[in-house]
Amino acid sequence: MTALVVGSLALLVLGLQPILLGELLEARQVSLEGLGLVAMAEIVALGLGALLGDLALPLVHLRLATAIAAAAAAALNVGTLHAVGDMGFVAYRAAAGLAEGILVWGTTAVIVRSANPDRIAGLFFVLQTLAQAFVGLLLAHVIIPTHGWAGAFALLASLLLVPVLLAFALPRHLQPLPMPPTGVFAWTWQKATPLIAVFLQLSTLGALWAYVEPLGIQVGFSATAVQTLIAACLGVQVVGGLCGSALVRSLQAPKALLAGSTLLCGVAIGIFYTGAGATTAFAALCGLFAFTWLFITPFQMRFAFDADANGRVASLIPAAQVFGIAFGPLVASFFVQGEQAHAVPVVSAAFGAVATLTLCWRSVTQRHAFSA
Repeated sequence: MTALVVGSLALLVLGLQPILLGELLEARQVSLEGLGLVAMAEIVALGLGALLGDLALPLVHLRLATAIAAAAAAALNVGTLHAVGDMGFVAYRAAAGLAEGILVWGTTAVIVRSANPDRIAGLFFVLQTLAQAFVGLLLAHVIIPTHGWAGAFALLASLLLVPVLLAFALPRHLQPLPMPPTGVFAWTWQKATPLIAVFLQLSTLGALWAYVEPLGIQVGFSATAVQTLIAACLGVQVVGGLCGSALVRSLQAPKALLAGSTLLCGVAIGIFYTGAGATTAFAALCGLFAFTWLFITPFQMRFAFDADANGRVASLIPAAQVFGIAFGPLVASFFVQGEQAHAVPVVSAAFGAVATLTLCWRSVTQRHAFSA
């Protein structure tokens, strides 16, 4: 449980980015064009931090690495208060993301070595989303109205000091993951497909999620109302995560992920066609989007273990997730025109369509392999 709390605090920013970036945009600290760059910088760095931990950090130093990374992340959130312009925020948030990624590496190392990694991964996403929902409501109704965007980052800094203390309750010894019978891990299309599919699915999610606030305002929500909607969507994600965790052993992972990709694509298209004043429709589509997001996450981990029972592919799933969440907003940023983000849902739908095609192709090639 300690590892799950550490990871949840490290990933607070994923759920809170629409609120944080929306406030920076409202305060004219960053431009709308720079919004995607700031989102991308932190999350790409977060993925790199998780990947760096997996490739370079010895498990024996898990506690020390967690404590140092948490302290660094807290300090960089304080440093963000002094950032100036798009590139200033990019620099601070990228550095914070690297430290947060190392915290995620520690959590993932514990999860993939547990007895039921797919279900624990689902519970991890539920826990982190509960934390995001609670902090999101706190930001929207208490911190931001009083202290603005600076208060939001100050709160994040204080919360990231908690893992400094929790680090010493993490497991002291973790066993290395088992090697294949050949003694060498070799990549194949079947092993790579889970990472590709997860990357595309999270690109679908990230492209739309980073721009929920400006899209909601264009539909007719006030800034406070759309921030409340974001926090409510985080609550819906919890329900989705619990349902996914309960059903992960009952449904086939490839089919569940294929259905999820298709649904996300359809929701993004629906948001694109939601007109001004249709706030109820926009809220309903956001709720369905949020439910699907966490519903599919346990199946992503199950899919990875189905492709590689030794857990090597599964250990890279968090990196694929955060790279996808970062890549989506980056691509979407090229389709933003001035203050208008209307084209962003089309980008999200395109990623969802490619994810669907990837999973379909994997199913076809696997059937051919069995028949041969």
